[in-house]
Amino acid sequence: MVRSLVVLLAALCATGLGHARNEGVTADEIRLGASAVLSGPLGPQTAQYGEGSRLMFDAVNAQGGVHGRMIRYTTLDDGFDPQKAVENTRQLLETDKVFMIYNSTGTAQTAAILPLIKEHRTPLFGPVTGASVFRETFNPYVFHVRAGYASEASRIVSQMRQQGISRVVVFYQDDGLGKTLAAELKKASDDEKLPFVAEIKVDPKQPDFAAAAAATEKAQPQAVIVATAGTTFTHYIKAVQATAARPAYYGFSVASLDVINRELKDKARGIILAQIMPSLRNTTIPVVAEYLSLLRAKSPNAQPSASQFEGFVHARLLVEGLRRTGRNLTTESFTKTMEDAGEISFGRFSVKYSPKSHNGSTYVELAIVDAEGSLRY
Repeated sequence: MVRSLVVLLAALCATGLGHARNEGVTADEIRLGASAVLSGPLGPQTAQYGEGSRLMFDAVNAQGGVHGRMIRYTTLDDGFDPQKAVENTRQLLETDKVFMIYNSTGTAQTAAILPLIKEHRTPLFGPVTGASVFRETFNPYVFHVRAGYASEASRIVSQMRQQGISRVVVFYQDDGLGKTLAAELKKASDDEKLPFVAEIKVDPKQPDFAAAAAATEKAQPQAVIVATAGTTFTHYIKAVQATAARPAYYGFSVASLDVINRELKDKARGIILAQIMPSLRNTTIPVVAEYLSLLRAKSPNAQPSASQFEGFVHARLLVEGLRRTGRNLTTESFTKTMEDAGEISFGRFSVKYSPKSHNGSTYVELAIVDAEGSLRY
């Protein structure tokens, strides 16, 4: 799968911007759109990305927009189906006439829509995937924001080796995301010379968590890396907790803390998650303070969310790019602005693009779920 993706991406990225399309920008608005996973196990988490983005866009629009243009953001549900993602993206490009595909979700979905991105010469900004295949092959239309899964996998496995953990199991769902995360972990395992004692997977259509838990118990791991997200993450942990096995649990940033707390409650304590955004506890970081201020202004009782904050940061960076580009907004002018900007920093979180790399941030930390259900870095 990875090899075929590499070949496809190389073909898609062989040419530059050419004469890029510039629809979706009118005298008074900028239209953005995305195909996203809004239903199924990953739906609640993905919805949080959208809420965070809209929090930023609403605040900008309330102040008159970007150079007098309002930001309009449309999301369509693909239910984690790559073919549906293609259909949705085609509708957004050809019917809704968006200027940019923004914050779309999924590894397989991103691969599936890249031919349309090239065909329509449209920017794809901040796709929610950390797959290395999209970063190792430069695409002039794609701007990543979050750090890649390779960085997360390396950080997780390195931490285990340093702590003397030698019996490690990898659990994943047999889908695009799961296979991608498992592949990144295998590379990190080889680099750190820390072989895994077992790799356990479940069928996404008919997941047998009891069987996966039994296999985990048999492997007697000190730790399990849960390479998935949504309720698959929590259903698996619940099943293992019903056995005699008591491993430590590690996860990627795509695992939602909100879902983990809701599903596992007090049993979430001690789970360790890679994070690609700064801590929401650190209000000295400007973008954290801005997010919390806008969230509480909108709803005083609202609870901050890591997934929502990630969507907010994506939107904050996009707005910064749009502002710097100026009133003459085109695909070419936006691309040149981002590539020439140097480091764009919001405190501890920063990104940098160039004419040869659109990989964005490399920020990764590990955080542990505490007794209050919060992440401690």
